[in-house]
This record gives sequence, C-alpha cells and structure tokens, in this order.
Amino acid sequence: MNFDTLVRELLGAPDEGPLSSLPYARTLGLSYRRDADGIVIIMPFSKDLIGAPNRLHGGTVAGLLEIASIAQLVHVLGREETAPGVKPINVTVDYLRAAACETTYAAAIVTRMGRRIANVRAEAWQGDRAAPVAAAHMNVMLVRE
Repeated sequence: MNFDTLVRELLGAPDEGPLSSLPYARTLGLSYRRDADGIVIIMPFSKDLIGAPNRLHGGTVAGLLEIASIAQLVHVLGREETAPGVKPINVTVDYLRAAACETTYAAAIVTRMGRRIANVRAEAWQGDRAAPVAAAHMNVMLVRE
C-alpha cells in the first residue's frame, strides 16, 4: 500500500468521496467522509468480504482500520505547511466481536504526535459506534525532509 498516494488524495479533497487511489481501498469499496472529529472510513458490505459464514473476513477489518488510521493522521498533518511522508512501523488489531455482513465504519484518533513518530488508535463498528467490532493501535514513522 502506498500511503503517500492516500496523502495526496485526501489533502484538499472534498468532505466525502471514494478512496480510489489505493488499489486495496478500491477492492474493499472504501469511501470517506469528514465529520467534526476527523475522517470516517466506510466499507459497504459485499459478498467478496465474507470470511467465515455470515461474517466479514478479519483481514478486511484490519485493512479498514489501517486505512482509517492513516487517513486520520493525514487529516491532522494536513494543517502543516509541508506534510511529511508516513511509514507504518507496526499495527496491532484486537478483534472484539464477529463483524456481521453489513456496512462497517472506522475512525481513528492521533493519541501522540511527535516530530518523528505518531501513535494512532482506531475503532471499527457496525450500527452502534459505542459497540466496536475491532480496535487497532498503530505506530507510524513521519518522514520529514
């Protein structure tokens, strides 16, 4: 996944739309919308996303969380004059409950922003944002010139 492509797509973009520059995001059918807290990523249900019977594949949920984390980081970094490059260091995903075959949403918050490293926490939910199906923690290196 080339996150610099996502950075270019989201900076200066409208308040909602498809994520079309990343092939994996296109495969998942992802779109985004901006709200008061940042970026929400939307993954509509598709039969191609099924893992176990009547459940979403864990990899699709993990990909959704990773893209939501980077999108929120891009949203926060967009305030800087020159946005740094982003390189994921690690991602930890906690699967909290089975994800049903329905539209899934994800949003993230930047919990720490340093000069070289950022920490991001993301949650994915279906229907009720207070009942997440998965959560992730991601450490990202910021490449500043």
